[in-house]
Order: sequence, then C-alpha cells, then structure tokens
Amino acid sequence: MSHKFWYLTKMSLFKKIKSKWFLGVNIIFFLAIVILVNMDGIVKFFGGDFENQQTIIILDETKEVANSFTSFLKSNAYTSGENERYEIKITSKEEDEVKKTLEKEDALLIVFQEDASNGFKVKMISQNKINALDYQIFVQAINQVKSNYLLAKMNVDSKFLESLSAPVVIDREVLSDKQDVDEGMETIMSTVFPTIILPFFMLTIFLVQMIGADICEEKSTRSMEVIISNVSAKVHFASKIVAANLFVLIQGGLLLLFVALSFVVRHFFMGGSALSSLADTFGGVLNSLSSTGFLDKIWYFLPLLFLLMVASFILYSLLAGILASVTTNMEDFQHIQAPIMIVSVIGYYLAIMAAMFEGSVFIHILSYVPFLSSLLSPALFVLGEVSLFDMVLSILFTVILIFVFIRYGMRIYKAGILNYSNEKVWTRLFKTVKNKDI
Repeated sequence: MSHKFWYLTKMSLFKKIKSKWFLGVNIIFFLAIVILVNMDGIVKFFGGDFENQQTIIILDETKEVANSFTSFLKSNAYTSGENERYEIKITSKEEDEVKKTLEKEDALLIVFQEDASNGFKVKMISQNKINALDYQIFVQAINQVKSNYLLAKMNVDSKFLESLSAPVVIDREVLSDKQDVDEGMETIMSTVFPTIILPFFMLTIFLVQMIGADICEEKSTRSMEVIISNVSAKVHFASKIVAANLFVLIQGGLLLLFVALSFVVRHFFMGGSALSSLADTFGGVLNSLSSTGFLDKIWYFLPLLFLLMVASFILYSLLAGILASVTTNMEDFQHIQAPIMIVSVIGYYLAIMAAMFEGSVFIHILSYVPFLSSLLSPALFVLGEVSLFDMVLSILFTVILIFVFIRYGMRIYKAGILNYSNEKVWTRLFKTVKNKDI
C-alpha cells in the first residue's frame, strides 16, 4: 500500500513540476524579483537628471553662514539618502558673474544676503526647475542655519548651539510585559512585513489550486474510477495532500533562490558585492529589530512561525481536497474555492493593517482562528499585541481543526470523488454532509 501511496504522490507532484505552467510561472517570478531588487539600476540605465550630481554654488555675502549651511545640507542629504548627490562650491564672485555660468554647469546658486529684520535673506537661482525633494532639503538646511545664526548674533554660547541642534535622546521604557516592543516596529510592520507574508499568501493560493485542479482533472477524465479501484480513498486523499505540500515547499525554496540570484545579478551589473548589497538591504531592518529587543525572541519565534505555516498549509490543503471531491469540473471548483480565497485575503489584509488595531480584543480573538492565524498571529506577536502563549494556542487550534477535517472530512471525500451528479455543487456538498450513512 505504501508503494501505491508514493507512486500517486510522485505522479501528482511531477505532473505539476514538469508542466509548462510551472516553468512559465517561475520564469515570471524570477524576472519580477530581479527587476524589483535591481529597480534603481534599471531606472538609471534609461537615464535622467536624477543620476547627475547636483552642483550647488554658495555665495555668502554675510561671510558667516556658508560653512554652517554646508554642514546642515550634508546632514539632511544623508538622512534622505541623497548624500552623494550634491557637489558644493563656495564662491566669492559677484552674483551676476556666477549667473552666466549656471546654464553651462547646470548648477544652483544660493545667495545669502544681509537682512536687518530677519538676520539674512536667501536667493535661489537656477536655469531649470529644482527637484521637489532637493528643494525641501535646501529649505530645511536654510531654516536650521537661520536659527543658529540668530542665536549666535545674540552671543549664545557655542556649546548651547550644538546641543540645540543635536537630536533628543529618548530612553524608552514600557512597563507592561505584553507590550515590550518599540513603537518603531509599526513602521517595519507597514513596510517590511507585507513583503514577507506575500509569498506565503501566494503559496496558499497555489496549494489550493493544485489540489483542486488534480482532483477535478481525474474526475472529468473518469480516471478517478480506475485509481479508486486500485487504492483506497484514504490513500488517494493522503497522496494529494502530501504532493501539494511538497510542491509549495519546493516553490518556496525556488523563491528564496530567485532572491539570492537577483543579488548576484545586481553584483555583476551594478558592481559591488552581492553580499554587501544584501546586507545593505536588510541591515536597517535588523538594526531596528535589535533596538527593539525583538532579536532576543527570534530563536523561538521562527520555529513557531514555521510550525504555524506548515499546519496552515496542511489545513488549507485538507479543505481544498474535501471541497474539490464534490465537484465534477473546474467551473464547479472555482465556485468552491472562492470562499477559501476570500478568507485568505482577509487574513492577508488584517496582517498588513495589524498596527492599526492596537489593543483590539476582536483582532486578538481572530488571531486564534485557523486560516487567519497563520498571517495574523505572527504580525500581532511582532507588534507585542499577543504573547508566546497566544501564538502556541493559535497553532493548537489549527492542529485540532486538522484532526477534525481528517476524521469527518474523509467521509465527504469518500462519497464525493465518485459522485458525478448534475446537481449544483453547493447542493451536492450539503447533501453529502447531511448523509449519515457515509
């Protein structure tokens, strides 16, 4: 019997892996990931003013603010990720003389002039329109210089000026054990976490569609009758579940491989080390996680996350197999899988917006619900909204439902796979559930 089980499993798995659909989808995935990782290089390849260094000529008629402005401008540019974009030149030439060179150099002239009422005034002269981000950085630096300039005119101590410009040091302490994650984690959740959970969401869709397509194909070609005459419905069902879950694990591994290869592509076409590119991409996230203390929990969070996702894959595959058994064609299965997809989408969006529901009891309860917990529970745990015990409960409830599906869903599967009734699919499903003789 085990020989037949593994034969059916390999047949289902290889039928998908060796198909043109699988090859085509993975080529698209690979290209999409390479494009996303190398988007900045691709955009620069087609040219544009953004890739040219902006020359800034400073004419300081006050003789006091040029160096201070240069310092603030570099600081603001570094914060905005534009630290290598500006080339700063300080000139003592006349304004009219410098204007004549602006078109040739494609530069920006900033003139600081004395002003009795405001300390100084500023003229910004350029041949063309200034980029909106650049303009914001310039104005911010000018306002910072003005504050220091006026305070210096009032003979304020230089050390006081330095402390005035320095950022405030915040010593954050949370007394509650359940909310020990820094508020900065919400930013990570809104930007990074959707990228992490998107592959799981996609793999869930692949899983459901694979099982449904296999069973519907076998029923529509009547090959199901031949298979069931040689193996039990239980063995057939188990082979479908194992094959589908092996498929999503292989697909998940390929996605990780595509990410790694995309950084190799970045290394060869954009220069630099592939490992350093990867470190630059995730370094900020790791630093943020470290500052919040979340890295101390990672050693037990990742195993629990893996268990919860595997259990959810099994649960989704069981449900998809049970529902697909009462269908007779792909159109029927499309009707059946719609509620599964809707539930999965709800879980995906709840996970993305988890930071907006701080303290919500309803969302806390939803994190225990199988089908939703695989996406929602990890998000709430990262935010500090649920504890380790809550996450373990989510896994426990998912496992319990798996056993319920195995015990009672098997009855539906046995009756459904050889049912070719012309009744509507939902009517056929409800009749099968109500049949006590199964």
